[in-house]
Amino acid sequence: MLEALPLSNSQPTACCQITTPEAIARCRSSLIVPSLRRTMNTTASPKTPLPVPSREHLDGRSRRARSEAMSVRSLGRGLYEVESASDHTYLVDLESGRCTCPDHIFREARCKHIRRVAIEITDGRTPPPGELAVECHDCGKMFFVPEDDDAVHGPAYCSRHTVWPGDTVVDRETGDRLTVVDVSDLRADAVEIGAVDTSVAEYATNERYEPDVPVVGAIYPHATVATNGVIPDSLKVYVFPRTRLEKAD
Repeated sequence: MLEALPLSNSQPTACCQITTPEAIARCRSSLIVPSLRRTMNTTASPKTPLPVPSREHLDGRSRRARSEAMSVRSLGRGLYEVESASDHTYLVDLESGRCTCPDHIFREARCKHIRRVAIEITDGRTPPPGELAVECHDCGKMFFVPEDDDAVHGPAYCSRHTVWPGDTVVDRETGDRLTVVDVSDLRADAVEIGAVDTSVAEYATNERYEPDVPVVGAIYPHATVATNGVIPDSLKVYVFPRTRLEKAD
């Protein structure tokens, strides 16, 4: 019997005490993929066929790897989820050259799914091992980050929409423009607003924003200057959930 792809050290549950390679692969895929997805904010490449070179001789699997509509999602640790044209989902361990599909398990073939992952990495459609694809929260652009990056587990921002101290942002609730003074890793539900004895996440105007996103400190751009100098309250730093603020153009 061919050995199924060893994607997990845990033993199958009672419902998975099955012995055929295809059934083992299907069971492992159904258990592992949802588990990984729940902890990550990763993005799959668009499900589409790829151009087939007209002047190159391709064997059947190589041709199908391009001509069939598939999507690829990097899951980290060298694992990739491939959704095939038939809507079946398989796991590819690229570094060991293994796949949970019947073609690989029964025939030990370098199947179309393994080939598709390699093609998409070469073409820049899918990240290489060690990186993951995420989608910018503000514009939807897909980009690659290291698999241990915080963006994998929270809102991600491309280079155009990442904010830094000194940047101007717009409050989505009021339309007001503010200047960023600090960007923190602390979550909105972990930062207290002392004056009202509540967290940033629980503050009334922040309730529709995710409680586990980091916070940003910002000030309104114009200080109020009286005859005796700047009025301190006009330089007060306000703390917002990052997703409430949009980088100004």
